[in-house]
Amino acid sequence: MTSNQLFEQIRLKKSFLCIGLDTDLSKIPQHILASEDPIFEFNRAIIDATADLVVAVKPNLAFYEVHGAAGWNSLSKTVKYIRSKYPNLFIIADAKRGDITSTAKMYARTFFQSLDCDAITISPYMGKDSVEPFLDYKNKWVILLSLTSNQSFSDFQMIENKATGKRIFEEVIEKSSKWGNFDNTMYVVGATRAELFKDIRKVAPDHFLLVPGIGEQGGSLQDVAHFGMNSKCGLLVNSSRGIIYSDNTVKFAESAWNKASQLQQEMQQILQKAGLLS
Repeated sequence: MTSNQLFEQIRLKKSFLCIGLDTDLSKIPQHILASEDPIFEFNRAIIDATADLVVAVKPNLAFYEVHGAAGWNSLSKTVKYIRSKYPNLFIIADAKRGDITSTAKMYARTFFQSLDCDAITISPYMGKDSVEPFLDYKNKWVILLSLTSNQSFSDFQMIENKATGKRIFEEVIEKSSKWGNFDNTMYVVGATRAELFKDIRKVAPDHFLLVPGIGEQGGSLQDVAHFGMNSKCGLLVNSSRGIIYSDNTVKFAESAWNKASQLQQEMQQILQKAGLLS
């Protein structure tokens, strides 16, 4: 999927919403636990309920790997289900990998060939050769951690390079943007850093940004759009717990649709105001 195709989906659904599938067995409704594969059954219900409202889904690998082979099987079934029933959904493996070249090649094969995801989140700390193996795959994306929403983000990301006057996150984005292009590279930017989006757009005006931190973490969708939107929207705003765990009864999927619909309606207004809908 190219950036133009992703933008077409955004315009079609009037939404730039991504749902995070952080599927935790201790939080899903009790009646689901009786099924043969509760993780998959929960995911399927959430996906079916919200597919008309979202352009991307983001399974967080930690919530699957903790269960070993069974968890990996649930993840694989989830991706295959999306591919078969909702082929236009953009699938992000939130794996946060980052290792030397030979290991990176194996990770790339895992997530792009074996699982057939569209994108993977990566830490760029080890440099270009740890990212390049992922960029060898046509129509696949790397999403590089750049400015995160966690409390201790400033330990490293805000350190200023005295020689250039740029902060680490700006250096990361500027340098890595030359490794790929805006059709295969995105950046993770936390919604709680909305005031810094304008600085990011100076070094990456055309790239898509994956934005966690809306809702429970305190990020503002309006602020993110104001500072971060570009001519192709350029944003995938993620919500996980606020949608998938909004209800723990038999009506959990209906509740997820309601929560996703609220965000989609707000996004539609933002897109209309920006003149991005025909």
